[in-house]
Amino acid sequence: MKTFLWMATAGMLAFASCQNKPGYTINGTIADVADGEMVYLQNFVDGQMINLDSAVVKGGAFQFKGDADTIAASRIVSYAPKGMSSPVFLEAGTITMELNNELSKVSGTVCNDAYQKFIEEFYAINKEMRALYEQTQNDSLSEEQRKEAEEQLNVKDSLSREIIYNTISSNITNVAGVQLLTRFSSSFPSERIQPLVDQIPASIAANNEGVAQLKEHLATLAKTAVGQKFVDFTMNTPEGESVKLSDFIGKNKYTLIDFWASWCGPCRAEMPNVVAAYKKYSAKGFGIVGVSLDRDAEAWKKAIKDLNITWPQMSDLKAWECEGAKLYGVRAIPATVLVDQEGNIIARDLRGEDIAAKLAELLK
Repeated sequence: MKTFLWMATAGMLAFASCQNKPGYTINGTIADVADGEMVYLQNFVDGQMINLDSAVVKGGAFQFKGDADTIAASRIVSYAPKGMSSPVFLEAGTITMELNNELSKVSGTVCNDAYQKFIEEFYAINKEMRALYEQTQNDSLSEEQRKEAEEQLNVKDSLSREIIYNTISSNITNVAGVQLLTRFSSSFPSERIQPLVDQIPASIAANNEGVAQLKEHLATLAKTAVGQKFVDFTMNTPEGESVKLSDFIGKNKYTLIDFWASWCGPCRAEMPNVVAAYKKYSAKGFGIVGVSLDRDAEAWKKAIKDLNITWPQMSDLKAWECEGAKLYGVRAIPATVLVDQEGNIIARDLRGEDIAAKLAELLK
C-alpha cells in the first residue's frame, strides 16, 4: 500500500482508481461436472477455507470476474465434490484455468505462468522421487541396489531444491516468487535466503505476514549463527527440576544442543548416530543437552529410555511452541547447535557422520 503525502492527491488518485481499477477474468473449464454445479473462489484463513465468490458450471465451463488482488498471496478455485482445486493469482488480465483431479493448469498472467511452470517441474520430479523411495522400501533389493536407489533419491532431492530456488530467484520481484519463498525458506540455509528477502519489493512486503515472519526468523538465526555466543534458557528435566542450558555448557569442552522429540521419526532415526558420538567422545570432554519438543511428558520419558539416551534432557513441553527452539530459530527437527566451553557457537545442524567427523577434528 502506498502512503501519500498530500490528502488532496490521495483523494484524486483514489477516485481515479475507482474508475479504472484493473480487473481479472478467470475463464475455467472442468470435465464431467453437470450444469448448475458450483465452483468456488476461496481464501485460506486460520486453517479454514473462506468463500470469496462462486460460479455456476455451464457446458463444462465457469467464469469469475473481479478487481485485481492487492494481497501478496494466491487464492484457490475448488470443486469440492471431486476434490478438484488449484491456486490462482488474481492478477489483472485474462486467466485461463483447466480444473482437474491430477494437475490443474492456470495461465495467462505473469505470476500464474511462473507458478504453473514451477508446479509442473516440481510435480514431475517428485513423482520420480516417490518411485525411488518405494524402491528403497522393497525388501527384495540387495544392499547394493538399495544404496544405488538412495543415492539417486538424494540426487533428485537436490535437483528438486534447485528447481524451487531458481524459480524463487527469477520471480522474487513478483507475488509468485515471494509466496514460494515464504513457503520453502526452511529448505535452504539463511545465507541463501537473506539475499532473496532483500530483493522483495516494498509494495509486496508491506502488510505481508509471511515476509514479516521470515525477516524475524532470519534475524533470530543471525543472533545464533556460527561465531555468536549461545543464548541461555531455562526449562525442566524429566524429573521436574529447573535447569539452565548454561549449567552444562561450562562443564564440557564441547556441548551439542540437540533439538528433538519422541514423535519425530527423523529424530529417532538420527539418534543412534548421536548415541555413538556420545559414547566415543564423552570421556574426552564432549557433552550433549537434549531439548525436547514434546508435549507428552510420559512419551518423552519413554523415548529417552527406548533410544538409550543417557545425557541431560530439558523441555517446557510446549511442542512447536518450545521457547528454546524459538530462541535458536529451529523450525525443523532434528536440529543441533555445537558450542565450545566459552559459549561460542562453532557449528549448526550437524547430522549423521558429520557429528563424529567434527568431534574428531576438535578432540584430536
